[in-house]
This record gives sequence, C-alpha cells and structure tokens, in this order.
Amino acid sequence: MADLISSILEIFLEIKYWIKHGKQRKYEKENNLPKKIVWYPYSKQFFILFIIFITVCFLFFYVTNIEKNKENTEKIMIKISKLLEDEKKQFGKYPSELNTLIRNNPLRKGLEFNSWKTPFVYTITKDGKNYKLISKGGDRKLNTEDDISYSSK
Repeated sequence: MADLISSILEIFLEIKYWIKHGKQRKYEKENNLPKKIVWYPYSKQFFILFIIFITVCFLFFYVTNIEKNKENTEKIMIKISKLLEDEKKQFGKYPSELNTLIRNNPLRKGLEFNSWKTPFVYTITKDGKNYKLISKGGDRKLNTEDDISYSSK
C-alpha cells in the first residue's frame, strides 16, 4: 500500500514539474528570454546528497591523513634514534646537529624533516650523553599537545 502511495506521489510530482516547466518555457518565449535551467525534483536531492557525500569523504580522508602523518613521523624518529645510537657507538658522543647524520647519503636525504615537512628540534645535553628529538606536529608549533618527542635512554 505504501509503495502505491509513493508511486502516485512520484507521478504527481513529475506532472507538477512538467506543468511548471511548460509555463516557464512559454513565459520565456513570450518575453524573448534565454532558456532558464529548471531542475528536476530529483536533481536537487541528488545534488544535495552529492555535496554531503563529498564533505564526508573529505573529512574522513583528512582525519586518516593526520594519523598517517603521526605514524610516519614516529617511524622517522625511530630511524633517527638508531642512527644517533650508531653515531654514539662509533664516535663516543651524539652529533651536535642532525645534518651530520645525513653526510651526502641519498638514502638519508629527508631525515631532518617530519611528515608535515617541518624540521625536527634536536637538542643534546651539555655532557653529550643524552638527546631529545621533538617533532612540532601538525600545527607546526613547539610545546603544544600534538608534539611528538623522543629521548635517549
């Protein structure tokens, strides 16, 4: 019964649309106006649903991208910490700058930057036995809650 009522309602809407469309075209011809675009009743609904769908997709990809950037930054920080430990084993102290780890090695070219393309903040203690590596996070500001830090043991 509900299907019958909905079908009759759809037919009624279509007839109403075509009557309105005919009146619009007649008015345009009488007044020498250019043809105006008249939306079908279902076109508006599909357009609105399309806009909502695009917005939801954008928000979904934005949120998942934030998590991917955080995971990638943590992986880079672990890689840097291993290189720093190797440097300490070889020379007895941590390097004064992160750029010394790269040493014209093309495989280490982008190590000084996090996933948001900002440089890491690298500090060592005065005795040179410990270090702290900080990523500024997505907001690119230091000392905020989205910062990621990594310290030597």
